[in-house]
Amino acid sequence: MSRLGRLGAGLSRVGSRVSRLRGDAEREQERREREAGERGEAEVSAARAAVGPGPGGGQTFEARARQAILTGGPPPETSAVGGDGGEEPPPRTAEVPLPRRPEPAEAIPWGVRVAAEAGWRMLVLAGVLWVVMQVVSSVSLLVMSFAAGLLITAALQPFVGWLKRLGIGRGAATAITALGGFAAMGLVGWFVVWQVIENSDRLVEQVQDGIEQVRNWLLELPFDITEDNINEWTENINDWIADHSSELTSAGLEGVNYAVEFFTGAGLALFVVLFLLYDGAGVWQWFLRLVPRSAREGVAGAGPRAWITLTGYVRGTVIVALIDALGIGVGLFVLEVPMAVPLGVIVFLSAFVPLVGAIASGALAVVVALVTNGAVDALIVLGVVLLVQQIEGHILQPFILGRMVRVHPLAVVLGVAAGSMLAGIPGAVVAVPLIAVTSTVVGYLRAYQEELDARAGRAATSGATIAEIAPTPPPPT
Repeated sequence: MSRLGRLGAGLSRVGSRVSRLRGDAEREQERREREAGERGEAEVSAARAAVGPGPGGGQTFEARARQAILTGGPPPETSAVGGDGGEEPPPRTAEVPLPRRPEPAEAIPWGVRVAAEAGWRMLVLAGVLWVVMQVVSSVSLLVMSFAAGLLITAALQPFVGWLKRLGIGRGAATAITALGGFAAMGLVGWFVVWQVIENSDRLVEQVQDGIEQVRNWLLELPFDITEDNINEWTENINDWIADHSSELTSAGLEGVNYAVEFFTGAGLALFVVLFLLYDGAGVWQWFLRLVPRSAREGVAGAGPRAWITLTGYVRGTVIVALIDALGIGVGLFVLEVPMAVPLGVIVFLSAFVPLVGAIASGALAVVVALVTNGAVDALIVLGVVLLVQQIEGHILQPFILGRMVRVHPLAVVLGVAAGSMLAGIPGAVVAVPLIAVTSTVVGYLRAYQEELDARAGRAATSGATIAEIAPTPPPPT
């Protein structure tokens, strides 16, 4: 019994060892099959076709491989002769991979892709700008009235604060300031018109005398200019006026329409000034509620800075224009040039159009002095105008405006030209403060975004959508 027991125990051990070997063989087989699957089904299919049925009674390649693993024998040869006794199949040749056709985006040079993406974005921006310009042109009176109201509010706001400190209520201070400011501007306009009408007869006589002096001066020149030539030029001018009399008449009728639009715009500007002086903070809070929540904090910080820039520009320009008007007006008054006070007012108003306004008003003063008082007084007026403009450009503007409004002269010239082409004189007046405010807002928003990126540990990105296919790798983040 003991021998039978030992024999049974040995058989049990052998059976368990065989079971372990079978388990190991099955695991090995599964590993090999996984590797074969990773190499691809194409190689397995090619091996099956090349081997064919083996000597083991038509067994397949996988069956013979499984049997070899289980028995511990050598693996089957892939080049074995087919089971039907045929010849050994010819060796397989390596397949040459076909060249991959590139994607359309990869076939286009990188510079062309950059130009294309920039081009369609520019087209979108141009379309948006065109739509905005069409909308603004259709409501140009409203836009200009609102812009004028902003500028006037920036100039009158200190008076409201001063009246409040005197103990006057907010409503009364607002009404006194707004109505008083518009009344003062109306009186100045009335005074200029009254002076022109009052001195029109004298001015016509002096203009005729000046034209006669110019005529005599032309006859004295060493050129072949005769009195017949001058008479012919005069007749040509009279004929042109007669031929274009209808156009001049229509221009006069359009002047009536312009006057109606002017008073309408002045009424709208008055309401804008009243509401902004009375409840400017409430209007700003209402506007912030229209801004998306994600951008509200940045816009809320940029708004007060933009208002500081606008008020600094308007108040500084008013002071500079007043000094220019006093300097040139006193010079004209001393030289007894007719309409010295209206010319001084014109100089004050034209100062709100940078560069161009000073040149135009100064030229007008010189021409009036030349026609009425002669060449000597005209040269003196020219010297006074140049002196005042030099003092303005090198002393007044840097000292009064300071660094609050820093706009490059090229941007000033281009902005004034663009504003005058789009909206005439009002556009030229609004152009420079608009550029200054835009520069302030953009600078603040850029600094605000950089601060947010620095707090979040993000690197500054340009936002380009072609960074993934750029020829140079992006900087590490």
